Amino acid sequence: MTDVKRILKILAVRRPIFHSEADFQHALAWEVHQQCPSCQVRLEFKPHRFDKRAYVDIWVVDNDAVSAIELKHKTRGLPIWIGNEFFSLLDQSAQDIGRYDFMKDIHRLEQIVSSIDNVVGHAVFLTNDSAYWKTPRTTGTVDADFRIHQGRILAGNLGWGTGASSGTMSGREKPIPIKGVYSLNWQDYSEPKKASYGKFRYLLVEINRKTVHEVT
Repeated sequence: MTDVKRILKILAVRRPIFHSEADFQHALAWEVHQQCPSCQVRLEFKPHRFDKRAYVDIWVVDNDAVSAIELKHKTRGLPIWIGNEFFSLLDQSAQDIGRYDFMKDIHRLEQIVSSIDNVVGHAVFLTNDSAYWKTPRTTGTVDADFRIHQGRILAGNLGWGTGASSGTMSGREKPIPIKGVYSLNWQDYSEPKKASYGKFRYLLVEINRKTVHEVT
């Protein structure tokens, strides 16, 4: 099984920041290849028996073991030079939608792990937006079920709260069932700039067959 946490630690030294989610995806896949040259690494891979929309960001085959990796890269605005390369990160908002989409990643990985032998799922969320990892000051928000702050225990059927607007829920109306139980623990990734939004942290959720089935 691919040690995603170890690879992220190595990658952070060489690539403390990324231009986009696609940049993050490519860099992580290349680092997997560097650390395991014998592994088969595929991007945007569609597992068999799943519909045409069920693509996995990174699919790694190491002998009989498979790692399915889904990525999220959400940013607040940050201009910075790293060596001779300039990064101008977008100031993305809509954290509620970002959280919902991460839940969908976990749900999809649970389905894959349950259906295909020898697969372990890894959902990775990398951000410099502390709103994702900090404990919310208020409860009962429309996206309370989808919160991913430090220490959250994630489980159960997750849905929008009363009052969620149709615009927020557009294309994301369905509740998301999470079969496993996951304790969320954020880790430091990098701090390329001593400034607001200069620190990056990541959340890694591992999904295996035991986790998915032990509570069903």
